[in-house]
Amino acid sequence: MSDELWSLIESLLPEPGPKLVEGRLRIPDRQALCGILFVLRTGIQWEYLPQELGFGSGMTCWRRLAAWNEAGVWDELHLVLLRRLRAAKKLDWSRAVIDSSHVRATRQGPKADPARSTERVRAASTTSSPTPRASRSRCR
Repeated sequence: MSDELWSLIESLLPEPGPKLVEGRLRIPDRQALCGILFVLRTGIQWEYLPQELGFGSGMTCWRRLAAWNEAGVWDELHLVLLRRLRAAKKLDWSRAVIDSSHVRATRQGPKADPARSTERVRAASTTSSPTPRASRSRCR
């Protein structure tokens, strides 16, 4: 991670609270962030984060990720990066996507085309006959 990017992120991170118990020294935030990015990039499980990389344990990185998420760091970082990209004219809105899980649809759209309806219609069965059920019984 570049020093420039780190300076942006570092300014958004909350101050760590006081240690409640004695133990190991706190892993620096930059190292924890590199551990978080390593896990997210590689897709490995948190508990398998290699200690040799110097990022701290997977649990430490996971806790730091959760704490920063709760503090709103990621939302704020997203806005900061968007502002910088916009100022540098590096945003290409021609390829933008709106995810409905984040954008609430507040108004009803135009009437749907019946030919493209998403209404659930029961499909005809391909395994049964349109004739009355076959029965072994002679009585009807």
